[in-house]
Amino acid sequence: MLFRRVAQKKIPETDAIFNQLAQINPRADEDETVLRLSLDAKARVWVGDYSRGGLTRVIVKALDHDFDPRAKMIPFGIYLPQYNEVYLYFMTSKLTSDFIADCLEDFWLSQGHRFPQVKTLLLNLDNGSENSSRRTQFMKRITDFADTFQITMQLAYYPPYHSKYNPIERVWGVLEQHWNGALLDTCDTVLKFAQTMTYKGQQPVVKFVQAIYHTGVGLTHKQMAKLEQRFDRLEALPKWFVRIVPLPSGI
Repeated sequence: MLFRRVAQKKIPETDAIFNQLAQINPRADEDETVLRLSLDAKARVWVGDYSRGGLTRVIVKALDHDFDPRAKMIPFGIYLPQYNEVYLYFMTSKLTSDFIADCLEDFWLSQGHRFPQVKTLLLNLDNGSENSSRRTQFMKRITDFADTFQITMQLAYYPPYHSKYNPIERVWGVLEQHWNGALLDTCDTVLKFAQTMTYKGQQPVVKFVQAIYHTGVGLTHKQMAKLEQRFDRLEALPKWFVRIVPLPSGI
């Protein structure tokens, strides 16, 4: 089990969370049966002929005012710290728990065969509204993922205002520099810039998700209470560290 009990002495919650992360992340990276994934969404990208600031070596003409954009693209990233691999998903719908879970499923369906020894996925996350361990639809989808793929899921969250320590955040910084000052005038332009960036010497896998997502999807209190029985929450930090073991296939 990756989670260890925090000492009983009183310490600030943020310090306690980082103490846990400082233990479980390195331990996961050293364990061949555990694969650590860093997940997060970037702020939406407005697509259109208007200035985004920044500098570029070529002259670009932008609109004087920020009119309604042609589209608003939301990037979501999955970063593998042990392999320096980046998987980027873009969509023009709404950021929801289902979108996040669909991206995770797509990643595992396309890449999981490379990791036959992996029995646990450790997810580094911020505690955003759509992937919080209290978000009913997110927890349902993660539990379904565990059962479908017969793999243990460990959720390890960064505390509020500290998500910058989540490794995927460095990827967003590089991407922002890569398209710095450019006119992101079409969705295709956004995708091509993402495809041509490099992070630690490697280019990302980039996909466009065409599905339409709806907010407000969730479980009833009764359904969530039943699902909650599946969760092994760290006693001292129940919101921040959760373990979900799959039910045996066939049940």
